[in-house]
Amino acid sequence: MTKFIPISQPSITQLEIDYVTDVLKSGWVSSLGEYITKFEESFAAYCGTKYALTTSNGTTGIHLALATYRIKAGDEVIVPDLTFIATASAVHYTGAKAVLVDIEEDTLCINPLEIEKAITENTKAIIAVHLYGHPANMIAINQLAKQYNLIVMEDAAEAHGAEINGQKVGSLSHCGIFSFYGNKMITSGEGGMITTNDEAFYQRAKYLRDHAMSRSKRYWHDEFGYNYRMTNIQAALGLAQLQRIDQFINKRIEIFSQYQKKLSGIPGLKLNFTADWATSVYWLICIEIEGYTERQRNNLMEMLRLQGIDTRAYFYPISDMPMYETENIYTPITHKVYQRGINLPSHFDLTNQEIDYICSSIQNFLEKKRFSVA
Repeated sequence: MTKFIPISQPSITQLEIDYVTDVLKSGWVSSLGEYITKFEESFAAYCGTKYALTTSNGTTGIHLALATYRIKAGDEVIVPDLTFIATASAVHYTGAKAVLVDIEEDTLCINPLEIEKAITENTKAIIAVHLYGHPANMIAINQLAKQYNLIVMEDAAEAHGAEINGQKVGSLSHCGIFSFYGNKMITSGEGGMITTNDEAFYQRAKYLRDHAMSRSKRYWHDEFGYNYRMTNIQAALGLAQLQRIDQFINKRIEIFSQYQKKLSGIPGLKLNFTADWATSVYWLICIEIEGYTERQRNNLMEMLRLQGIDTRAYFYPISDMPMYETENIYTPITHKVYQRGINLPSHFDLTNQEIDYICSSIQNFLEKKRFSVA
């Protein structure tokens, strides 16, 4: 095959074009317009929450949620060490400290046992990340939060539609935060959403999102706020995508099934794990090869690149970043899975022929190199 196979790309149909064109014709292209309201109401209904609030992106959504809860300097927020940097960065925007803890080796999500070890008198919140489409163990996390009187937030940027015992992520805690970046389950180009059942939280987040402008005295501001609004253009694109979300999820499940069929017989190679209490949406297909070093993983990725196949490594452990080099953070599971983990193409338009080619390329490489992966 000579065609380059990207790890991700958006699926845009006439529906998205029609909705965005409607906005352009209306002239309501900024942060006011009917598509904002439609998108928020439809997303809340989809997640099973009372409220949803659009934001400019997922990172600002996390920051806005933390600010709404008045997280501040001196506070601590527990975050998994394996996640995109934005989860921890948003904590730092508030002046609080992101406390990094280890993950579960199977789900790749934050480990409730490690959360409890990290709780101090300064701990105010937990951010549970639903990584690569699999939900974190919210049952155990919520039990801890209740015991220690902590706020729980879900970073659901990679898991739109994932469930725990039939209940969708974003409705399993005090609030959920989603991203609609171009590679996510649904996209608005850039954009995010906060979901919640708490009316007081929703109203204050909405107020802070719009520069903390007085509701009764226009252009009067009692405190510092933020410009974290989504545009009507983005909301139109997002709404069209939301109306297709079942297609996207079903295709991801089908893609995972094809990878599983082709790769499950390779000794030492494992794909995405799914807990019996969870429904994963397989945002990205994950493979890990037991015993692999970071160098061996990179060699495999380079071979795939030369074959026209895009891949990416698991996120770097956040604790390895220069900002954390003075801290004594011990997360052996995060580091273990990072060095052997690869994400494979999983987008909506991926064909069975392309999956066959990817899997054959992986198998041929492993057989040729004769690595011991058992």
